[in-house]
Amino acid sequence: MIQVKGYAALEAHAPLAPFAFERREPGPHDVQIEILYAGICHSDLHQAHADWGAKIFPMVPGHEIVGRVVAVGAHVTKLKVGDYAGVGCMVDSCRQCAACHDDLEQYCEQGATLTYNDIERDGTTPTYGGYSDQIVVEERFVVHIPDTLDLQGAAPLLCAGITSWSPLRHWAVGAGQKVGVIGLGGLGHMGVKFAKALGAHVVMITTSPEKGKDAERLGADEVLISTDADAMAAQADSFDFLLNTVPVAHDVNPYLLLLKRDRTMCLVGALEELTPRAQRHQRHPRPQEPRRVGDRRHGRNAGDDRFLRRAWHRQRCGSGRDPGCEHRLGPPREE
Repeated sequence: MIQVKGYAALEAHAPLAPFAFERREPGPHDVQIEILYAGICHSDLHQAHADWGAKIFPMVPGHEIVGRVVAVGAHVTKLKVGDYAGVGCMVDSCRQCAACHDDLEQYCEQGATLTYNDIERDGTTPTYGGYSDQIVVEERFVVHIPDTLDLQGAAPLLCAGITSWSPLRHWAVGAGQKVGVIGLGGLGHMGVKFAKALGAHVVMITTSPEKGKDAERLGADEVLISTDADAMAAQADSFDFLLNTVPVAHDVNPYLLLLKRDRTMCLVGALEELTPRAQRHQRHPRPQEPRRVGDRRHGRNAGDDRFLRRAWHRQRCGSGRDPGCEHRLGPPREE
């Protein structure tokens, strides 16, 4: 067995502490990596706090791993000793189901094995992540890192990077499209750079005006302040795709109003209940209300309210400029 040093949460909400443990010796298809860098992902915090239910303590977080290959099994073909390598969110799967055969191990029908806070395929050994000095992983779950990449900058690509890249590719984001990236954190800054590289017109959407310069430096063509009701109203019904990276519960309705008809907003940040829930008004019923919103009691400010009412009016009456229209103020509130 390989003796490993790391940092672990010994129980939920506990600070990380030094932790010694063992990893298996490399098998025929395994790669042993000396860990040089491990990114800090927001999900590491959630896992260490046991926010998502399943928990195995002691817990060694970390699934944005970059290091140097120090040993390989006899049948390993894609890497050699001395190569730089990376490990992301998974370290194994059943390898037999249709998803695994299609290189979509994240959809493994028996469940993929996560890099940490999970159990190996032997059914007993806990997985420990990248906040440690060594890791042993089956080669199909290891990626080669080119020598030309900055290693510490490459580490976040293993989670934040693929989380932002995957939806942009899945929904074929590219030239001629207007794409909004909501939030400029770890996921958001990746999303801005990727969307720009794919040729889209990129709008950074944020509640923090001070992040505007950073967004433009990363490649954003525009910055939209989501608390500015007039600015939001001016951009309503104009986006082809929204990448929502906000990591906490929030009201998605103002952002949905930015989308063109039959377009997509993909949420990659929040794993919490979104608020407020849609509410229906009896005095102005509509066949479909996918964009209904709550009222100020849910925390929206007056500016948000004006924007949403104007947008609601446009959907009902077209231009939104008829001062005599009975719908110009939007549906009445329920008191």
